[in-house]
Amino acid sequence: MKTKCATPFARSLRNRKEFTLTFELVPSRGSRSKEQARILELARQIAADGRIRAVSITENAGGHPALSPEVLGIEIRRLGLDVIIHVSCKDKNRNQMESLLFAWDRAKLHNLLVITGDYPKAGYEGFPKPVFDLDSVQALDLMAQMNEGLAVSEAGRPARLPATAFVRGVAVSPFKMLEAELVPQYGKLLRKAAAGADYAITQVGFDARKLQEVLLFMRQHGVDLPILGNVFVPNPKVMELMARGAIPGCVIPDRLHRAMLAEAAAPDRGKEARLRRAAKLTAVLRGLGYDGVHIGGPGLTFPDLAFLLDEAERLAPRWRELVADLLFWPEEAFWYYERDPADGLNRPVQACRPRPGAPPLAFRAARLAHDLLFTGQGLLTAPMRRLCLGLAETRLAPWLARFEHVVKLLAFECQNCGDCTLAELAFLCPQSGCAKYILNGPCGGSRDGWCEVYPGRKRCLYVRVYERLKTIGQEGRLEAGFIPPRDWSLNNSSSWVSFFAGRDHAAKGRGGLTGKGRRDPPRPESP
Repeated sequence: MKTKCATPFARSLRNRKEFTLTFELVPSRGSRSKEQARILELARQIAADGRIRAVSITENAGGHPALSPEVLGIEIRRLGLDVIIHVSCKDKNRNQMESLLFAWDRAKLHNLLVITGDYPKAGYEGFPKPVFDLDSVQALDLMAQMNEGLAVSEAGRPARLPATAFVRGVAVSPFKMLEAELVPQYGKLLRKAAAGADYAITQVGFDARKLQEVLLFMRQHGVDLPILGNVFVPNPKVMELMARGAIPGCVIPDRLHRAMLAEAAAPDRGKEARLRRAAKLTAVLRGLGYDGVHIGGPGLTFPDLAFLLDEAERLAPRWRELVADLLFWPEEAFWYYERDPADGLNRPVQACRPRPGAPPLAFRAARLAHDLLFTGQGLLTAPMRRLCLGLAETRLAPWLARFEHVVKLLAFECQNCGDCTLAELAFLCPQSGCAKYILNGPCGGSRDGWCEVYPGRKRCLYVRVYERLKTIGQEGRLEAGFIPPRDWSLNNSSSWVSFFAGRDHAAKGRGGLTGKGRRDPPRPESP
């Protein structure tokens, strides 16, 4: 781990001989509800037991408003149990996020799980405004800078704030059906690692082969991060929501769904069967080489949790025998690696990928125009620069901005942000094409290639980006680089002028690594 932090959770992760156990708590809406009291009592029992190193506390899970996680976090730390605070990007802008991080650092809440977050759901007087000012990679970059001592300006002079000590976790989802969904998920994991992540947790899923796939990918790409496998125990209601895709990113395959429905006919509605399956998965994850597991599930009691852990310990020596009971993901899905017929898991050999078709005409036309007008070798770049900068300070400047907007609105559904990232994203606009405006790779919420917010109506932007880049052999662009957050001072202005004047993100030299490893790349060329 990169961060030098002495929290019990961080020490456990550093000790690769220890199998780290964490448990997820989900605060409810309200400040004094019975559910908050139940959570605190469960945390007290977990602390007394001593096997679980930390509990994570969600932030507005599912997009619904709930008690802020640091409130319970402070109370639970007093019980002697370490906590992990979920940091979601959906509800706050970068200033509010920085403010909260200062507060959490002062309260010694240093363990974080940094996520983009579920799309907001209806709250007070209707539907709230989705914020998503930062994506998870940009939030990690902010935290990396804060851990080094954030550079600020005080009274016009450069200064550095005292360094924070955050341990930054990230999520990764191997549970995607399509190549164009899965490969960008792994590419984003590489971006998160470069941005300073300290550990990873997998998304909810129940397939041993898919979970092993993540380990193979990390090993082959040199990602030396501790990783926890997600072990989730759904109740019947949540099982049905996951099965029909109502909880973004959480998938119950059809074969497992049928098995759970059969188990639900038992007097306990299948609860013991679900706990035993979770224990098997815990044992298999330990055998595969995971550094620990992250356990969760609605309404679980401490006896449930103790049963799961005891059963997992009993099963651990014969984990290989259990793999066959945990192979649920459809074989027709895209797999990153070839199947090993000996045990049903993966061989460390990348699976064959279909050959791409020809680049779409709109993509080819956009690349050609960009090459001519906005690259160092472009035949029309110099006159375009003279035109834009020459008009920028005249009365014709607003007309230039309007002309640009009309052209790009027709071609790219431009939202006139003034800080254009089309060249980095295969000439697809994230401000209009992504419900969360994400600039550094996909969120984990897509299903079968569809956006989590518009299922069946709008394809995930990054699925489309990947498909376009693959046609020119440059899909690897989604594995590297860093696009800084949108500069809102440029909103409704000419991005052409901002580009040539050196005011947009391309001039900031932020396309490479972040934190201490940050490097200044050249200004972007066409994909």
